[in-house]
Parts: sequence; C-alpha cells; structure tokens
Amino acid sequence: MKLAMIFPGQGAQSVGMVDALAGEFPQVRARFDVASQVLGFDLWALVHEGPAEVLNATSNTQPALLAASVATWDAWLAAGGARPSLLAGHSFGEYSALVCAGALEYAGAVALVAARGRFMQEAVAPGAGAMAAVLGLDLPALHEVCREAGAAGIAQCANLNAPGQVVLSGDTAGVARAGELAKARGAKKVIPLSVSVPAHCQLMAPAATRYRTMIEATRFSPPQIPVIHNVDVSAHSDPDEIREVLIAQLAHSVRWQETIERFAAEGVTHALECGPGKVLGPLVKRCAPGMATASLATPDDLRASLTIGA
Repeated sequence: MKLAMIFPGQGAQSVGMVDALAGEFPQVRARFDVASQVLGFDLWALVHEGPAEVLNATSNTQPALLAASVATWDAWLAAGGARPSLLAGHSFGEYSALVCAGALEYAGAVALVAARGRFMQEAVAPGAGAMAAVLGLDLPALHEVCREAGAAGIAQCANLNAPGQVVLSGDTAGVARAGELAKARGAKKVIPLSVSVPAHCQLMAPAATRYRTMIEATRFSPPQIPVIHNVDVSAHSDPDEIREVLIAQLAHSVRWQETIERFAAEGVTHALECGPGKVLGPLVKRCAPGMATASLATPDDLRASLTIGA
C-alpha cells in the first residue's frame, strides 16, 4: 500500500464540522485556540455555533478549514496513523497540505490565509461574480463554450475536478451565458454554486497582486513530504517556487484530475481525505477508479483507516 493524503477546499465547511473529533482529540481545540489568538476572535465559537452565513464568508472559511484540516491531521497522527508518501489539497486545501508537510508554520499560515480570503472577497463586488459546476461535457468543449460566452462576460474553467465535472468561474453574466451554451451542447447538468467569490479566474488577479507582498514576507521551508500543487501538478522544494505557485493559484485553474492521475502514476493505492466533509473521495474514484479512498471526518472514520499504510 502507498498512502496519499488529500485536503478539502472551500465548500467542505459546515457548522459543527469537527465537533465529533474535538470530543476525542484535544489537539482539535488546541489548533483552534492558536488560530483564534492570531485572528483576534473566537474561531471555535464560529465553527461550533455558526451562523453559517458568517462561516461561509471567504475570509472566515479559509482559516476555519485550515484549522479543521490540520487538527484532523493531528488526530490521525495521535491515533497512530501512518505518514503519507504524498500530499495534495484541492484549491484552498493546498495550504493545509503545506502546513502538514512542514513547509509553512501554522500560526503564520492562519494569518496568511485570512488575508488571502479577504483579498479574494474584496477583488469582486458582491453579486458580480459566480461559479457553476458543469456535468457531462468534456474540457475542450467547455473551453469553446467559455470563448463563446465572452461577449456576455468572463467565464473560465476553474476547477478541473474529474472527467465530466468542471467548475466554471467568472462574471455573473458570463457564467450564466456559458451555462446556457453548455446545456445546448449536451451538458447533463449546470449547477450554480453558492460561493462568495469567483475563484481561480482572471477576476482574482487584483487579489494575487495584493497577496504577493504578504506571501513574500512569510517564511516557507522545504516540505518534509512532497506536495503536488494545483497549478502545475508538480512538487516544489524551493520556498520561492512554492510562493510563486501559490500566487498563481489564485487566478489559475485547479488541475485536480491531473493531480490524482499523478498519484496513480506514483503508485498511490489509498487516498485519505483529511478534513471535514466527504467531497474529494468520489472525485478520486472518477479520476483513478482503482485507488481506494476514505474520509477522516469523524473518529469512527479515522479509526477505520488506521491499518492503511501501517
């Protein structure tokens, strides 16, 4: 068996998302306590009690997911779980992977991702951007759809999640027009996503410019476990290279299908989803049908996976 760990991005959050783990593993509250000190407000109370609309604001979602995912990693190791051979994170989850790989110090990461979320939120006026998942249409056809939709507004292929599952991002009008064109070309479904920012498209370029100054002041180290990055499906050990791919990630596509295919090429047999929710496992199965998947979202889930990689 060869084990990889994957970390969820935005959309995996929910009120109460790590309550069960916190009941058994004190490491969970410890991570949230540190994050709360950095942020200046009680992050645990927000995650534990809500309200959901405040948790779902990007500037809050990102530090909350970081704390939840890194705490899940802590619980996994505390329970005797094996260290994986490779790591990757879906979109924002890349930051959780870098912390767990030892490339990014946790408290610094909390401050960094809170600023990242704020810059993303401020880059586009509320309601001006949108994202939508398109099911059942291949990538070349969707690229053409986005080009045709350009007269209405920006639409780009943002998350290349799995065969037949791609998320579009851009202007509200551009994404709406692209959705209409996708249906006309035979897409099975077009599902508008409830998001507060249109991530991974050119509308995030102003956020990337603002982010550069902060990320260049943040200390990175060579990862102790290779992390496959979203932008280029490659692992980087040089801190400056890591900074550059993280800046680029804001306005470029998440190449998730290729990431899982890279895992398969590296001989990965099991991929564990380290964090809240169970979003990534089904995508992995569509990209690499022979790869086993499991979630670590609850204590029972975690215990059921302890023999993997042992």
